[in-house]
Amino acid sequence: MNKWLITGMALGLGLGVVAQADAAGRVFAGGIRGRAGGGVVAGHVTGFRGPRGAEGIQGRRTVSDGKGDVHTAAAGAWRGPDGGTLTRQGSATRDADGSGNFSRSTSATGANGGSYNASTSGATGQGVTRDTHVTGANGNSYAGQTTISKDGLTHTGSCSNAAGASIACP
Repeated sequence: MNKWLITGMALGLGLGVVAQADAAGRVFAGGIRGRAGGGVVAGHVTGFRGPRGAEGIQGRRTVSDGKGDVHTAAAGAWRGPDGGTLTRQGSATRDADGSGNFSRSTSATGANGGSYNASTSGATGQGVTRDTHVTGANGNSYAGQTTISKDGLTHTGSCSNAAGASIACP
């Protein structure tokens, strides 16, 4: 079982809520509760299963401490009826002093080959960086990085064929 699927189920179960299912094969659970000393924990999890084999689950959980510190985490996993998959996870933190950071990653695999992997991260005063790697069904690939900061925008990228030799990017 996919680790993001497990995370999504744990988010819903950790809130101690009752899930409701409907006739279309969807389920939703969510809730909010106070924490000792202030703050709250809130979250939800949703899932579905389609008639042709598509299925997915996603969840989000936010925790605050009553002092201005907040952390949110989310994850999801989906599979299409043809076998393609997608997973996504992310987290964001804000401290009471206003500083914060975040990270997010996405991974997809096509039913006929090919893949996409990307991660994005950033922090107060540090800018944002995105790393991307894409591989086509034929084995050709692209790898790149883009950074945006107070100093401006930088981008690097390269392409290679299935044997690993450099080729011109389209």
